[in-house]
Amino acid sequence: MLFSNSFFVYNCFLNLVNTFLNMKEIKIESTLYIFDNLEELPQDVIVLMEKAIGAREKAYAPYSNFNVGAALLLDNDEVVLGSNQENASYPSGLCAERTAIYYAGSQFPKAKIVRMAITAGSKKNKTIKPIPPCGACRQAIAEYEIKQNTPIEIYFMGETGVIAKSNSLSDLLPLGFDKSVL
Repeated sequence: MLFSNSFFVYNCFLNLVNTFLNMKEIKIESTLYIFDNLEELPQDVIVLMEKAIGAREKAYAPYSNFNVGAALLLDNDEVVLGSNQENASYPSGLCAERTAIYYAGSQFPKAKIVRMAITAGSKKNKTIKPIPPCGACRQAIAEYEIKQNTPIEIYFMGETGVIAKSNSLSDLLPLGFDKSVL
């Protein structure tokens, strides 16, 4: 019995060594652009971010005390707003980004999302770093980016401070899951 266990361990070790010897490294890079403050943004983006800030102030977040607002610019020049909406049954709430995206999809199904502005603020701590979309929102944004076959610019910030810009959701979710794998 000792011999067979040793032989098994030895084979596992050899398989592990072969895996590392044959392993290849793939480097994935993302590019974000950083603006020091709102005034550095193009005027149309400032207006969109101000609408996101207004939406953030309408958030219903009594449990997390973390308000998020989103504003989407569609290719038909409509602006759609969303804020996070929480529920005592935590998974039943919805993030600001998905609130806005799903509303845009239901009301303007043929329109493309050109740009998204997101701002987040905590009632407990001042948020001065850019707050990106959560993983579930990234997946939802990816679905629409793939559906419309054009990238969505995403600007995100805290309450104040620097603003980050991504030219496409793929910079925030480089190994996306989409219908091509189903």
